[in-house]
This record gives sequence, structure tokens and C-alpha cells, in this order.
Amino acid sequence: MYPAVLIVDDETTIIESLEGILSDDGFEVIHAYNGYEALKKIETASPDIVLLDIWMPGMDGIETLKEIKKIAPNLPVVMITGHGSIESAVDATKSGAYDFLEKPLSLDKVMVTISNALNFRKLEEENIYLRKKTIQKNSIAGTSPAIQKLYGEIMSAAPSDASILITGENGTGKELVAKTIHQFSSRPEQPFIIINCAAIPPENLDSELFGHEKGAFEGAKSKNKGKFELASEGTLFLDEIGDMNIRTQAKILRALESKTFQRIGGGRTLHMDVRLIASSNKDLEKEIEAGNFRQDLYFRLNVIPIHVPALRERKEDIPLLADTFLEKLSRTPGVKKAITEKALKLLTAYDWPGNVRELKNLMERLSIMSGSDLIDVADIPRPYNPEIKSQGSDCHDFYLYEDDLELARKRFEKEFLLQKITMEGGDITSTAKKLGTSVKYIKKAIS
Repeated sequence: MYPAVLIVDDETTIIESLEGILSDDGFEVIHAYNGYEALKKIETASPDIVLLDIWMPGMDGIETLKEIKKIAPNLPVVMITGHGSIESAVDATKSGAYDFLEKPLSLDKVMVTISNALNFRKLEEENIYLRKKTIQKNSIAGTSPAIQKLYGEIMSAAPSDASILITGENGTGKELVAKTIHQFSSRPEQPFIIINCAAIPPENLDSELFGHEKGAFEGAKSKNKGKFELASEGTLFLDEIGDMNIRTQAKILRALESKTFQRIGGGRTLHMDVRLIASSNKDLEKEIEAGNFRQDLYFRLNVIPIHVPALRERKEDIPLLADTFLEKLSRTPGVKKAITEKALKLLTAYDWPGNVRELKNLMERLSIMSGSDLIDVADIPRPYNPEIKSQGSDCHDFYLYEDDLELARKRFEKEFLLQKITMEGGDITSTAKKLGTSVKYIKKAIS
């Protein structure tokens, strides 16, 4: 099938001239004499590229271009401009035109520009396909109605630059949803910057977000760019924004409204072009009632709300998720552990308070601890397997006959830590804090 070219021009001679040349080169040619007719042809004929004259009666080329981008954002449009209107053509490229051609038309330049535009579109489509494939390789994979609804919301929200508020329990994959939105946005090649509002002390948060100048406060030995600056032209993800203090919330709101900010200790106003995505595991409306969150900031962030379902709300996805994680955890390419139907039945009966993160951590544990390539019911520990004896009995039965004291101690410690991690929903940082040890120590002990 040959590419279809839509020529939009009110001059019959231009259309006839281009139609003859392009037809001889194997292109299917469609024509329209004004913007309104062009929009109808795009909907009915689905051309691969549009050659669009800027100066036309009624709806001019710039207006037509803007309408085309609304209904077919990935359709390449090449503007045709008369002598002396290069400035208008440059403005058109800023509105989404791929390129422009100046009259009188050079036929060689026409063919080169069309070829380049079609190649560019092909690359764009390949990139979109590859980005879609990444969804299938991560923890939001699934076929349940809940996850299909989430896919739809992601794909609808991504092309816009509107702020997004992602809600959901810990471990559901809110950060992954934010990354996927960024991948499908108009900014995929630009930075994706994350800041965890719960992990940064309130006194340091302003500096992390807005940056600071040298000498702005004690310890500020050099200039530091903040996350708003680092995320310029890209996406800034404010994770767990419900834990942000009220004073910083006010500064965020002011920056969003004015699209400007200043580094701490600086007098220069910096302009920002950032797509903002926020997430929270808290009910922000209740936080507003309690006086912990600004209502005006909530409205500013919640332009597009997206809720990530808990794993217990999409249990039919557990087999696929378990298989995906086991494949990723395989240490030998092409070889992975499998899990039996009976074992999966136990996992689907569990309510997963730690959500997808907890399932991922369990699969990692099973891939390490299971002696066989096939994970079965006997390998599934408590609390996922209620038939297994209590931890005390397990320790007695398992370690009583171990002859090497040091090995028994290490095995017990590893089992103990894995149980504690499970109780914390797979959160190693939280486990380390509760046990009064470091994340590094725990990771080494369970490896």
C-alpha cells in the first residue's frame, strides 16, 4: 500500500502540479480546497501526510493545523508558504507542523521533505509501540477489568500536560504509573525526576524542590539546582505529597500558579516548564478537613485523578504477575522457576496488604529459597500458607538438626528478616527502621 498524501490549497494549479508528480512516484493523492474540507478528508481517508497552504480563505492554514493536531496529533503536516511569509511558517512549526516549503515549490525539496516526514512518523510509531511494550514488562501488567481501566486512564491522561494526582495504597505501583504516563507523554525524552516527600526532612524539602544559592544557609557551600529546575521540560513526580508540610505546600502552589520560582537565597526569578504528577496513599480530602493539606493545592493537583487498585481488587492478575517476577528474577537467561497451580491458589486466597510490592518480594524470596525449579505448596511460607506451622515450630523443626552453629544462625537470621519484611508489606526500609538496623545490612543478610 502506497502512502496517501493530502494536499490542501485553494490554488488549483498547485494541487494539479503536485498531484501529477506525486502520483508518478506511486503516492495516493487526495486534495482539499479549504480547511473545512481537509478536516473531513482526514477523518474519512486517513492520509499519511498533509501538505497545507498557509494562506487560504475562511479557515487559514494555521487554524487548520491546530484543528488537525486535535484530531490526529501524530499526523505530519508540512506547511506551504508564499514568499515573504517565512515568519508565519516558523510560527506554524511551533504549533506542530513538521516542516515548511516555500513557493515557488522546488520539486526535489518537496520529495525530500515528504520522505523525511514519513520516516519521522514511522519512527514515532515505533517508539509508541516500544513504550506500550514496556507496560507488559512491569508490575502493572494484567488483564483484569480493574487494570484495563487503569490502562485506559493512563493512555487518556498521558498526552495532556495537565497535573495528575495518583492515589492508592502502599505497594500498588503509583510510581510505576507515573513513569508510564511520562513515557506516553509529549515529553518522553525529557527528564523524569522523583522526589519522595515523606523521606526528606521538612527543613530540607524547600532546598530539594527549588534549589539554593551558595551561602543561602549554613552548610550551603555551593549553588544547588532543585528538582523543579532539574525536571525542566520534563516531568516532576511528587511521591507521597500528603506528607508535605503546609509551608512547602504554599510555595508549591505559588510556583504552579505563576510558573516561576526562586532558589533559596537567590533573587533571580526562574521560569519553569514542568509536567507535575503527585501521588498519595492518604485520603487527601480527610487531610484537608484535618487542616493538614491545602484545599487550593489539592484542586490544582487533582485535575486528572487516577486511582491504582489494590492487588486484592485484581486477584486474577496474580498468576501473570508471579510469572513475570520469576522471569525477571531468573539468574540464568532463558531459565526460570515455575510455580504450581496449587501454590498459585494459595496466593490468590491471600489479601496482600503490601500489594504488588509484597508479591514481588515473596517471589524473590521463593526464587532464592526454593531448592527446586518448581515452586509448590510446601515452599509457600506463612502467612500465605495457613497450613504451615507457626514460626516457633518451624525454627525448632528446621534448625534443631543443623550441625553447624554459624550456618544455623545465618539461616535463622535470614528467615527471621524475610518474615519481618513480609509483615511490613515488602518494605525493607520500614523493616530496617523497626529493627533498628540498616537497609544495607538486611539486604546482605537475605542475599
